[in-house]
Amino acid sequence: MSRLAGRPGRGLAVICASALSTQSGAAVGSLAFSSLTPVGVVAARQVVAATVLLALARPRFWRFTRSQWSPVLLLALFFAGMNTALYAALERVGLGTAVTIEFLGPLAVAVLASRRPRDGLCALMALTGVVLLTRPGPTSDLVGLGFAVLAAGCWAGYILTNRVVGQRLDGVQGVAMGTAISALGLVPIAAVIVWHLQPPVEAFLFAAVAGVLASAVPYSLDLIVLRHISPVVFGLGMSLHPLFAALIGALFLHQLLPVVAWLGIVLVVLSNALTLGGGSRPRVRGR
Repeated sequence: MSRLAGRPGRGLAVICASALSTQSGAAVGSLAFSSLTPVGVVAARQVVAATVLLALARPRFWRFTRSQWSPVLLLALFFAGMNTALYAALERVGLGTAVTIEFLGPLAVAVLASRRPRDGLCALMALTGVVLLTRPGPTSDLVGLGFAVLAAGCWAGYILTNRVVGQRLDGVQGVAMGTAISALGLVPIAAVIVWHLQPPVEAFLFAAVAGVLASAVPYSLDLIVLRHISPVVFGLGMSLHPLFAALIGALFLHQLLPVVAWLGIVLVVLSNALTLGGGSRPRVRGR
């Protein structure tokens, strides 16, 4: 792994592969929305994520204290809210738009924690980009945009809560348990949906593939690379998520965007790259 530290290009390539896998998983999962609903797809994704993380972390949850359980439970709430809101937004406003708005969450946390004037300008750039992307008006899907904003807020809450979890628990035990609890909370809802809608077999296949691509693969790649790359490389790689989401949405889901919307996405990508690239060394992220 030390090779990654000396060769930022390789580290960036791994981060980009993780981003592509995440957004490809979301695209595949969206194919099951009509028969399984976004909640059902998210439940499958969280089950896969929990299985991977529990196997990696092997948390000794029976030894958790009350002060450790409280942020873990809050983390589970943010996990469920973040992913459910994102997929609900994806269904209504498209992959590129939903993911771009969601990335205002970590950007807001970084900007509010920074004292650099440059980050304030980055925030204005990102807001300008979102306006160009969404072009608010009477025909805008305000519910879909609201879900995307909710996903951004949950992601910001996840980041802040995960800092507390990281201080009180070693490794990724807290993230693993938070993911598992969020999956346990979503599975009964998904079971009711399956009982009433009787989705076809391919819907479960799409959901399972989404879980692998959007959870198992990114988690594995992140565990390999995040401890061996600089914050600049991490910030650049993370900032490319909205761009990859828009490209995958256009190529595979036929969610075509006008030129002005692409300009908005580029502004958000640049603002994220400049802001997140100047932070502290990243941790393994739970998504």
